[in-house]
Amino acid sequence: MHDRRLGKTGYDVSAISFGAWAIGGTWGAVDDEESLAALHRALDLGINLFDTADVYGDGHSERLIARLRRERSEPFYVATKAGRRLNPHVASGYTRENLRGFIERSLRNLEQDALDLLQLHCPPPEVIERGEVFGLLDDFKQEGLLRAYGVSVETVGEALKATEHPGVASIQIIFNAFRFKPAEEFFAAARERDVGILARVPLASGLLTGKLRRDSRFAEDDHRTFNRHGEAFDRGETFSGVDYETGLEAVERLRPLVPEGMTLAQFALRWILMFPEVSCAIPGARNPAQVEGNAAAADLPPLTPEQMEGVRAVYDGLIRPQVQALW
Repeated sequence: MHDRRLGKTGYDVSAISFGAWAIGGTWGAVDDEESLAALHRALDLGINLFDTADVYGDGHSERLIARLRRERSEPFYVATKAGRRLNPHVASGYTRENLRGFIERSLRNLEQDALDLLQLHCPPPEVIERGEVFGLLDDFKQEGLLRAYGVSVETVGEALKATEHPGVASIQIIFNAFRFKPAEEFFAAARERDVGILARVPLASGLLTGKLRRDSRFAEDDHRTFNRHGEAFDRGETFSGVDYETGLEAVERLRPLVPEGMTLAQFALRWILMFPEVSCAIPGARNPAQVEGNAAAADLPPLTPEQMEGVRAVYDGLIRPQVQALW
């Protein structure tokens, strides 16, 4: 496993890290013992960053990571998120009192004295535009409640605006072979401002594993069932906002680009790591085998210029018209 620097946090984090949304909920049934086995296997393989949120299973994901820390001696980083507990989720709710409450709850869940990285969890655009919230985060950092902070965003515009504040150390954004826009319009600014990038939804909610089919069915409590059109949260979080049938067609066009001995999922993760501005990709995993497959992508050889151009051609031909202007 190779490490990359996470912007001005100064943390050296594993290029393939662990997204803990799936072990918390909204991906169908989960088994805690299997989830813990996956977390342990991640540490075995050199993964040292676990990305979670206070709303993943109402804190369940955070508590599983706390249990991992109790059971292992290796140091690792936890990036969590706050803000989505607000109901309604509106800009006026991003107050000092509410944010302190969210932070203190995550500290209890994670059994930590200070959060390694707190990320605002896809806040309303007005929060980023106004910017006062970053002053509050500066205060919490000075107080010792958190060591660094960043923002998880939906759009490139939000990412660019957030990084104007000097205290923002990281941006989490959807970036994968179905989402080129961050590389085209944001990565240069992140590099210039020393902002780390966490690439989330790296496998487009499973589309880029190549295992989904037209007749695939998902559980009722899986967001791939209930959020395809943005019914519960931003539509872009589910299949990267790509129409399911279009995504399946795009996958078939990508398959010939995948070299022998590499899965489509590993190809998709290795594609992300071809961009040096990306600090880490954070694919989810619910069992040790998935962790092993994800982690192996970090050690694969670089993709060729022809493969990179092939991915772009698929994006330009099928995906760009659907997503480029929206996020």
